[in-house]
Amino acid sequence: MNQLVFSEINVVLAICGAALVTYALRLGGLLLSEKLPGTVVFRAFMETLPGTILLSLVAPAIAEAGPLGGFAALATALCAWKTRNLFVSMLTGMGIVALGRFFLTG
Repeated sequence: MNQLVFSEINVVLAICGAALVTYALRLGGLLLSEKLPGTVVFRAFMETLPGTILLSLVAPAIAEAGPLGGFAALATALCAWKTRNLFVSMLTGMGIVALGRFFLTG
C-alpha cells in the first residue's frame, strides 16, 4: 500500500514539474520576444522557422519509410496545396502509409 501511495506522489510531482517547466519556457519566450530585433529580415526568418523545424522532424521519417513515405509525402503536399485543408492532407498521407504497409508487408 505504501508503495502505491509513493508511486502516486511521484506521478503528481512529475506532472507538476512538467507543467512548471512548460510554463517557464513559454514565459521566457514571451519575455525574450521583447528583446529580439524587429527588422524585416529577422521577422521573415522567424515566420519560416516553424515550417523548417517541422520539416526537420518529418524528413527522417519520410526517408526511413522509403518510396512509400516519399509517395505519401508527395500526396500530402499535393492535397494540402489543392484543398488548403491540413486535416484532410494529414489523413491522406497517413492513409497512404497505412494502406501501403497493410498491403505491401502484410
